[in-house]
Amino acid sequence: MSRRFHSSLVVRLLALSVLVSVCSIAATAWLAVRTTTRAIRQEQGQAISDDARIYEALLGRAATHAGWEGVRPLVDRLARETGHRVVLTTQDRRPIADSADAGHRTPLPDRASATVDPLAVDAALAGSGGGDRIDSRAAGPFRLTQAERTRLTALAQRQVTCLRDIGIDATAVTEPGGRPRVTTPGYSGTRCAEDALDRPTRTESRALARLGALVDACLSRRGGGPVRLAPDLTWTPASRSREPADEGLVASCLDSARREQLAPYVAPAALLFIGSPENAAASPFDLSAPNRLRMAGVVAGVLLLTVVVTVGLGLQLVRPLRALTAAAQRVKAGDVAARVQVTGKDEIGRLAEVFNEMSQERANLERQRTEMVGDIAHELRTPLSNIRGWLEAADDGVVPADRALVGSLLEEALLLQHIVDDLQDLAASDAGALRLHKVPCEVGELLRQVATAHGGRADHAGVALSVDVAADGIGSVVADPVRLRQAVANLVSNAVRHTPSGGTVTVTARPEDDAVLIAVADTGGGIRPEDLPRVFDRFWRAEKSRNRGTGGSGLGLAIVRNLAHAHGGSVTAESTYGEGSLFTLRLPRGEPERELASTRRGSPRAGGA
Repeated sequence: MSRRFHSSLVVRLLALSVLVSVCSIAATAWLAVRTTTRAIRQEQGQAISDDARIYEALLGRAATHAGWEGVRPLVDRLARETGHRVVLTTQDRRPIADSADAGHRTPLPDRASATVDPLAVDAALAGSGGGDRIDSRAAGPFRLTQAERTRLTALAQRQVTCLRDIGIDATAVTEPGGRPRVTTPGYSGTRCAEDALDRPTRTESRALARLGALVDACLSRRGGGPVRLAPDLTWTPASRSREPADEGLVASCLDSARREQLAPYVAPAALLFIGSPENAAASPFDLSAPNRLRMAGVVAGVLLLTVVVTVGLGLQLVRPLRALTAAAQRVKAGDVAARVQVTGKDEIGRLAEVFNEMSQERANLERQRTEMVGDIAHELRTPLSNIRGWLEAADDGVVPADRALVGSLLEEALLLQHIVDDLQDLAASDAGALRLHKVPCEVGELLRQVATAHGGRADHAGVALSVDVAADGIGSVVADPVRLRQAVANLVSNAVRHTPSGGTVTVTARPEDDAVLIAVADTGGGIRPEDLPRVFDRFWRAEKSRNRGTGGSGLGLAIVRNLAHAHGGSVTAESTYGEGSLFTLRLPRGEPERELASTRRGSPRAGGA
């Protein structure tokens, strides 16, 4: 059996370790791929963002300047902000501006990153172009003079002020040509309108007329009729007698006319090259056949190391487990002294310690069980022997079967009943079947009842029994009155039995926070310090001779302890050898149980020590 256990554990540990290793390798590879992919995507996204930023800035520069003179500061600034090398050349690759130092310039790639042309905007990199791919910032001849700007700006500001005065959110926005435009989100009325603000200026009229002439010339060359352009570049036929060309032809001529008109005002097309400050190193890893073999070798090495380590640890783990198994089998066979050697402080070492403690506890319980059986047999033998002896004497005619004999036999029978009842109480308490019917109990009255019940025995023994309770009382506790009287009676009976003639037994009660303390003090012989921890053990008595003159069954104090615990309280013992003892019962005041609890208990009975 141990061999199967050994093999099974090692195999399972090995399988688990291999599985964990494979999963770890796979997870690591997956995480590396995902992380690398994400990093590459982020880098690519950042590169695209940087490219668009550089392109947009240079495109705006080209749309507002007739040439590339003075562009070098802008190129250098863009290179510093993005960390890329920025190179601008003419269409035939003659340098215009290069952000790299002369001594660190590397050859340009064969293909440019983009072409910077405000009249042919790359829609993938910039969003400033319209459907005709002309940069919206290229105003050209439509750019207003300073005087026109000043006049229109004043009109726009006056309109904004008027609109805001009537609660309308209005803002003045300046278009690329310098014309201010008033925006009113959600409002389309004409209140506060400035007619002069919507009329073309002299500069715009001249530029629009020139553009119209270029469009008509184009249409004439293509067989179309003239058109009339509006400031927003919409058009209508110039003559009702002649139909113009179709819309596609007009749109084509309008586009070419705009480019022709704007060409002198914008910079010529230039090639843009964007690169890293240094050439990026090539990736040292790919999924070629040699690299795949290298990966397989690493995986095989990891698995081999895992197997070796697991087998070693498994063997080291199994040896103490086999020793534990063998010891458990010896205990099963009846060897209560079986122990295992503790060789470490890890979990298995702790398990070995617990096993040894369990084995020792089992040996102690077995010893206590043997002693308890002997004690019970001894306790029952004495009254049974007395009963048998008196009955045999009566049967032989040695003694008369009179009232005195019957009384003596009844006394012995009551002693037997007392022992059996005590054993029954302890068994019920151990099994958790001791049911309590808790009700409010007046402590002072209960103590006086116990004193009255044991007064005769105390007088017969020459012991003064008294109850000391405050005149105003100490209130009540929620307890089972029958069981509580039984516990106090056992303490009183035990005190009277161990107090010589002329001594005193005093029962007192006092409150303490949310509990009540009931103390029974005597002036007897006391208990030796080495015996004090065992006074609540079953069948334990200081008198080893078991003299019934002072010794009871040895169960009374054990019952007191169980009853105290059942009430949620405790009992303690203090003693000065040769002077007397003090037993203190602590009970919480508690709350009454539901009436249902009384239906789950048997009929209680009072009992003595």
